Amino acid sequence: MTVTAWAPGRVNLVGDHTDYTGGLALPLAIGLGVEVRGDRGSDWVMLGSSAMEGVAELPLVVSDVGAVEPAWARYVAGVVAELGPDDGLSGTIDSTLPLGRGLSSSAALEVAVALALGASVANPLALAQLCQRAEHRATGVPSGIMDQLTVLAAVEDSLLRLDCRSLSVTPLALPAGVEVVVADSGTERTLVGSAYGERVAECARVEAELGPLRDATPQDAERVADPVLRRRARHVTTENARVDAVVAALGSGDLRHAGALMVASHASLRDDYEVSTPALDALVQELRGTPGVYGSRLTGAGFGGCVVALCDASAALDVPVVWRGRPTGPATLRRHT
Repeated sequence: MTVTAWAPGRVNLVGDHTDYTGGLALPLAIGLGVEVRGDRGSDWVMLGSSAMEGVAELPLVVSDVGAVEPAWARYVAGVVAELGPDDGLSGTIDSTLPLGRGLSSSAALEVAVALALGASVANPLALAQLCQRAEHRATGVPSGIMDQLTVLAAVEDSLLRLDCRSLSVTPLALPAGVEVVVADSGTERTLVGSAYGERVAECARVEAELGPLRDATPQDAERVADPVLRRRARHVTTENARVDAVVAALGSGDLRHAGALMVASHASLRDDYEVSTPALDALVQELRGTPGVYGSRLTGAGFGGCVVALCDASAALDVPVVWRGRPTGPATLRRHT
C-alpha cells in the first residue's frame, strides 16, 4: 500500500516562550508543509529528502536516536522509536517549508512521518505528545508542545487558543477580510545550539522562587530578585495576558488593538526575553509602517527566522513574503492501493 501524509507548518500570532511553562498561545497552521510519500511494508524505514542530503535508513527498533546520521534523520528516528510501527516505509520527503525559519518544519516532519507509519489521529493530543517526545529525543532541546499540537489540531480559517497547562484547544475564527503574512528576516534559526534551553532553565529558576509562572501576574514578576530572571518572568506573565487580550480584540473586530498587542509582544521578546535580532527588529519596523498592516512581531522562538503580520487582505507589501493567506487545516493522510 502506498501512503501520502501531509502536515502543515505553523506560525504564532502571539504567545511565544509560554508553552513550556504551561502558558497560553495563539498559533495557526499555514498552507506550506511537509509531505511524506512511500510504500508500507518490510522491516526498515528508508526515506530520502529532496531538501536534505543523505537518507534516513532505520530499523523498526531504534536504540540510540542521537547517534543516527545524517542529523536530520534523527527526527524520523525519534518518531520510529516512540511509535514502534509494525512495518516499515520506503519513500520520499518533500517540503514547501523553508528550513531554519521557525515555521515548525521539524514538527511537520514528525507528524507526517508518524501518519505515514500508521499512527492514529483519533486522539490528536496523544499523537502530538508522541511527536514532542520524538523531538526531545532527536535534539535534546526541551521544547514545548505548541508546534505538534497546532499541526494536528488546526482548524481552517481559525486561530487556535492553546492552553498549554490543560492542553485544551479553542478555535477562534479569523475575521473576514484579514490575512496573515509570514516574512523572512533572511537569518537562519535553529534551536539546537541557541539559547532556547537556557531560557527554559531560567524560567525553571523563576518558578523555584515564584511558583508556577502560569499563575503569576506581572506584579509578581517584579518581586524576582535577579534582574535577568525578573525580565524573563515579566515577559511570560505579560505574554499570557496578551494572548487573551488579542482573543478579545479579534472577537470584537478591533484589529488595530490586536495589532498593537502584537507589537508589544515583539518588544517584550526583544527586551525582556532577548530572543530577537537586528534583522527581525528591522522587518517588524518596516511592516509596522506599511498601510493596511495592523501589527507584526517575530514568530516562534526567535534567534532569527521569520516575522508574522496581521494585515488587510488588500494591503500591498514590499517585504520577502514566505506565505500569505488564511489559516489552513490539520495534517492529513491518504492511502493508495
